[in-house]
Amino acid sequence: MTIREAEAQWHGSLKEGSGRLRLGSGVFEGAYSFPSRFENGPGTNPEELIAAARMPAAFRWR
Repeated sequence: MTIREAEAQWHGSLKEGSGRLRLGSGVFEGAYSFPSRFENGPGTNPEELIAAARMPAAFRWR
């Protein structure tokens, strides 16, 4: 079984804080925040990254 790693950091309070997410492979690094996770703010969220990873390759490159 392949083992994957990632790092996540959070600074500040829940609503006013912000964080950074980095995949272990280095292919992605980006910011996230309360608005990006629970509202329509800029940035990404874990659910969005999981959905992208699970998307079959046949649908990604059309």
